[in-house]
Amino acid sequence: MSGNQGLLERYARVAGAEAVAQMQQLAEKLRGARVVHVNSTAYGGGVAEILHSMVPLMKALGLEVSWEVIQGPPEFFEVTKKFHHALQGRRVDLTEDHLRLYQEVNQKEAERLADKLSEADFVIIHDPQPAYLIRYLPKRRGYWIWRCHIDLSRPFYPVWRFLEKVIVQYHASIYSMPEFSQPLPHPQYIIPPSIDPFSEKNRELAPEEVFRILKDLGLDPSRRLVVQISRFDPFKDPLGVMRAAELAQKFISFQLVLAGGGAADDPEGERVYQEVVRAARGKKDIYVFKLPPEAHRVVNALQRAADIVLQKSLREGFGLTVTEAMWKGKPVIGGATGGIRTQVVNHHTGFLVNTPEGAALRIRYLLFYEEKRREMGLKAREFVRQNFLITRHVRDYLALMLSVCMGSPDRLELETGEACVWPPVEPGPPPL
Repeated sequence: MSGNQGLLERYARVAGAEAVAQMQQLAEKLRGARVVHVNSTAYGGGVAEILHSMVPLMKALGLEVSWEVIQGPPEFFEVTKKFHHALQGRRVDLTEDHLRLYQEVNQKEAERLADKLSEADFVIIHDPQPAYLIRYLPKRRGYWIWRCHIDLSRPFYPVWRFLEKVIVQYHASIYSMPEFSQPLPHPQYIIPPSIDPFSEKNRELAPEEVFRILKDLGLDPSRRLVVQISRFDPFKDPLGVMRAAELAQKFISFQLVLAGGGAADDPEGERVYQEVVRAARGKKDIYVFKLPPEAHRVVNALQRAADIVLQKSLREGFGLTVTEAMWKGKPVIGGATGGIRTQVVNHHTGFLVNTPEGAALRIRYLLFYEEKRREMGLKAREFVRQNFLITRHVRDYLALMLSVCMGSPDRLELETGEACVWPPVEPGPPPL
């Protein structure tokens, strides 16, 4: 058995043979296509986690796939963090110097990656950090697609207008939910993110390993556990989570864990982490852990040991930690925002809340009613299996790529023998 076939059969055992057959049928029309993904970090955050699984799976299906990470000084990532906040609706102060630095880094990276990007059949650019690469590669060959993982529904418009100048040059764009998009002159696709059931963060763990990890962290494995795992980011509302726990702990005893790490493209994380540590100081049964990027088993163990998982975000593109927890059979109490609403079916796979008080009420309810907690957890796992595994994600990408190179048909007729055409039949818009 070849390595590629073994990988596909492994996924078929979890996602189902039909899911793998669908991917193979789509991939046959794209066999040999050169695909390049570009983002801003190789670790930390959902985009990097997805690409770590997506790239090998696409290769196993017969595509030539590579993944490039743009480089830049710390000041560049401070600027792009402001971009991130602005696209999610926060007013930010971006000066001409900031915008010039952003453009200069993109131009330099376009020169460094010119050979790979110009000759690729498909270039998938993730989020705003590398979005301007297209401007500095006028002789590009293939189809360029912008993948926005951010809630773009109510952006700070001065920043969006700056980005829009180049986003219009892409052949298509992708969003996690319909309401996240903005009016653009090219086709727009909705593709929710996903998890890999075989990654270190999601694979099965022996109970004794979970027990040992909890003990190593100083937690009591015999007591109830409520967990939120995410970057230390103000939009994840860690202080609101702490407030909810304190309210609920007046009525029922449990341990709260706030755990997370940083990413190379998020310079703000350390400041938020220190703020959370100060707020938790002296509070009984509240634990704050800063985890290194490679601590996937620790995250896995915390989610498996938890009675409830929280993701009380104030704004959220999607929230892969929600999917991870649901895959482990846990009900999730999530903020009623963004992609969390796609995953948490209120009263079925968890609860949606808007305030710390609402979160506290749901914590008390789920800890008290054990049978309801288990029922929600079982529903949550099956919901993920059907909707949010990497096999569905890759299938959607393959269908999008076929749609783009066939001229965005409403219906893909895979039995006709038609294949993609590259380079594009019609060249992309000229650079600004």
